Amino acid sequence: MHHPPTPPEETDALFGLAEMLGAGQGEDDGPAAPADTPTAPAAAAEPAGTAGLLDVTEIHAEPAAALSPRGRRIIGRFPGARLVEAGSHWNIPHLHGNQGNADRWVRVKRGTLVLGVRKSFDVRPNGRSADWIAPGASNGCAMACAYCYVPRRKGYANPITLFTNVEDIVRALDRHIGGLGPKPEPNQCDPDRWVYDIGENGDCSVDALVSDSTAVLVDAFRRWPTAKASFATKYVNRGLLDLDPRGATRIRFSVMPSADSRLLDIRTSPVADRIAAAGDFVAAGYEVHFNLSPVVVRPGWEADWAKLLRHMDDVLPRAVKDGAAAEVIMLTHNRELHEVNRSWHPRAEEVLWQPGLQQAKRSQNGARNVRYRDDVKRDAVERLTGLIAAHAPWLRVRYAF
Repeated sequence: MHHPPTPPEETDALFGLAEMLGAGQGEDDGPAAPADTPTAPAAAAEPAGTAGLLDVTEIHAEPAAALSPRGRRIIGRFPGARLVEAGSHWNIPHLHGNQGNADRWVRVKRGTLVLGVRKSFDVRPNGRSADWIAPGASNGCAMACAYCYVPRRKGYANPITLFTNVEDIVRALDRHIGGLGPKPEPNQCDPDRWVYDIGENGDCSVDALVSDSTAVLVDAFRRWPTAKASFATKYVNRGLLDLDPRGATRIRFSVMPSADSRLLDIRTSPVADRIAAAGDFVAAGYEVHFNLSPVVVRPGWEADWAKLLRHMDDVLPRAVKDGAAAEVIMLTHNRELHEVNRSWHPRAEEVLWQPGLQQAKRSQNGARNVRYRDDVKRDAVERLTGLIAAHAPWLRVRYAF
């Protein structure tokens, strides 16, 4: 049996919150961002946007992150939180790699926030969701989807880590985009622009509840004529509607049948709300796509997906349908995550862990995972694309894997 970890002792290095918030006024987060990519002024957040999702009582912060203007603003949103100094956002002993956190998975995600300074700014090729994977402004998430790959990176609960040096990310992207020049020919990612996934290891909609990082990136891509930002989300943050993306940010709402979502998409916006928001996001200047993800093979899955697709066809306005495309992503799972889930959400594993249908897989990032056998996957993709053709023929499938 796993036991909750012992909280940090009072002898841990603590910042004096009042002193820290008053220190370093006028300091910069770093060198100024390029003149054509100014920092957006505020987080895209509803006044009560964190209610029920985040109730931060503990903030672990690298000193440089806590003392930066952005770090002070984030900390100021949670004046009652205990502020604990962290030597590295990658190594917080009682938090990362602590299997005891499996017993308090949701509590950690709701109550803990980590602030760090991003050190690496590599831009990686992708070719599926996007042409390129951008250096992200966060790692981890306040939501708790049972199939999510992100917790494998830092171990167990992995709450949100926000990087305060977002301007450094903008500068790295500015160099990369400038070096590429215009996109030479269309591909499945986009016919005209290079697409950069800015949220590989987090959810930008949730990040925007507490930081202006998403706003800064949306603003930057609006000013790059040859590039487009893209991120997937399971959370409807209507504060993003105020950011004026002008077609240069693609938001991919992840959808799945409600029966699967209630079991697997823990702490997310209801799927019906994600679909209902699509028209407002198109009207606000976003390109809206959908991730049909993950597709979980279990009894009745085809009937439930048909029902979802019919609902989308019934309620989505023509403006959404005209620009929509989909990614079909079959479930990928992981033995270590399977063991963690057995501690906090064993019912999910009844559908996620199906050894009779699954085989070993080495992912693009080198991780050893499991996925559906080739024959199972091939049949499921064929069946689902047939359902799309029958019930939502306007929904172009960009790729399936």
